[in-house]
Amino acid sequence: MGNLLAGPHLWILLIVILLLFGAAKLPALAKSMGQSARIFKGEMKAMKDDDGATGTPTTTADAAPVEKPAEPRSGPATPSP
Repeated sequence: MGNLLAGPHLWILLIVILLLFGAAKLPALAKSMGQSARIFKGEMKAMKDDDGATGTPTTTADAAPVEKPAEPRSGPATPSP
């Protein structure tokens, strides 16, 4: 089984795309697809960088305990007698 998008198949696909979107919209469509691909690549790179930079400690003894901040009380303040 060879390449499915070779020769006449590719030409037919291009003609169908041209008929669906029209010649005037094809440059805008190509620009939009290029920007989307660029954003996607940037986000993927950022995710890889975040994974490498946030390396987790190998043991729990290395990690410092995290203290939870005190939550403010709700309701009226009543003085104790």
